[in-house]
Amino acid sequence: GTKHHRTAFAGASTGQQLLYALDEQVRRYEVAGRVKKYEAWEMLSLVLDDHQVCRGLVAMNLRSLELKAFPADAVIIATGGPGLIFGKSTNSMVCTGSAVSACYQQGAKYANGEFIQVHPTSIPGDDKLRLMSESARGEGGRVWVPRAKSDKRSPSSIPEKERWYFLEEKYPAYGNLVPRDIATREIFQVCIDGFGVNGENQVYLDLTHIPAETLDQKLGAILEIYEMFVGDDPRHVPMRIFPGVHYSMGGLWVDFDQRTSIPGLLAAGECDYSIHGANRLGANSLVSCVYGGFIAAPAAIEWATNVQRNGADDSRIYEQETKRQQEINEALIKQSGNENQYKVHEEMGRIMTDNVTVVRYNDRLKETDDRLRELMERYRSISINDSNLWATMALPHARHLDNMLELARVITLGALNRNESRGAHYKPEFPNRDDANWLKTTIAEYSGEGPVLSYEPVDVSMIAPRKRDYSHEKKETAKA
Repeated sequence: GTKHHRTAFAGASTGQQLLYALDEQVRRYEVAGRVKKYEAWEMLSLVLDDHQVCRGLVAMNLRSLELKAFPADAVIIATGGPGLIFGKSTNSMVCTGSAVSACYQQGAKYANGEFIQVHPTSIPGDDKLRLMSESARGEGGRVWVPRAKSDKRSPSSIPEKERWYFLEEKYPAYGNLVPRDIATREIFQVCIDGFGVNGENQVYLDLTHIPAETLDQKLGAILEIYEMFVGDDPRHVPMRIFPGVHYSMGGLWVDFDQRTSIPGLLAAGECDYSIHGANRLGANSLVSCVYGGFIAAPAAIEWATNVQRNGADDSRIYEQETKRQQEINEALIKQSGNENQYKVHEEMGRIMTDNVTVVRYNDRLKETDDRLRELMERYRSISINDSNLWATMALPHARHLDNMLELARVITLGALNRNESRGAHYKPEFPNRDDANWLKTTIAEYSGEGPVLSYEPVDVSMIAPRKRDYSHEKKETAKA
């Protein structure tokens, strides 16, 4: 939780401004001849030599479906999170986790997959979820529902005394600024108990008490997004929101130099596990990106400078991997089964969202893994069903889906095994944090048939874990 402004921001469009700045710099370096962009290309696999050292990758042109090997002395993966495994999320529609899953299936360790952050305030949509930024609560937004379950009145008609500001009542010290996992669980439980707005899975996020000029100055961008997709003006009508899958604290295992368990392969950003533990703080995703990139780049240069080649014919490994990927594509194109790949994806997203997000029960997690294995069997009978293979997304989606199913099992089995509640991972059957048994990092390694899990102790010698308590003010002890 936070009671102090602690992040730099650009109104309510910080992320957009970051993208503009990054794109500007990429273009500058491209013009200077220091980088070469390959737009509309997608990684399919790593190229590994006989010693399992990463020597580059194979990618597919999303327009022509041409395959090409890209030799490299080092590869840095920076492909974001796996939001589409859950069907709908606040992530971009390209955040499938496919590239990371491909690395995992080729030998890279995947860590802490079970820790998935569900943001408390997202805008439901038919296509995806859209984030309602924490800045809305940071500037004074209040979360509430009618105190009466059957209250169908418009929010403006409900007097103050008949509104239940449940976060403020339960956590008076932090109110609406409690950590994301706590706010998410409280909103989720309020709706489960039947107090959701109009009996549905939604609560009010109210900004109407804040002057319109203040809202326009500080939150204009996100208010425009809400009005565009919902049709209501948040300056005058409380927003209707519900928790949505937002971020993965888990990712590829990396060391202090951002190196994965595959020599020559590094990772940075949301796709690595190293920064956030069991629950990311608001805005700290930038730490993963800035710090991870700052460390990974010189580490990659150092590796590329010092790596020793075995003297074998390099061309052979690139030709072999390209051929292997081409055979996978051709087999998918020739499949003529009766399964619809998009239905398989939809079912995966639904069961993952229902059972592996806010509240987790072991029986449902076990059932989810069983269902995932059934979906993997059904995947073998999908049909691409697209006679025009130019710029089709049917084949790339099929490749994504295969990888998403594998990574979904890592997330699910990690959650099943961890019998405690920690950060974003919450089990009512095990409601407390269990440092004696579970102060550990989950490590998943691919066996060919699924994940094999092991555990590494977490070094807390510098900062010992403390009990999380947001119900009252913390007393500061003065020292002479």
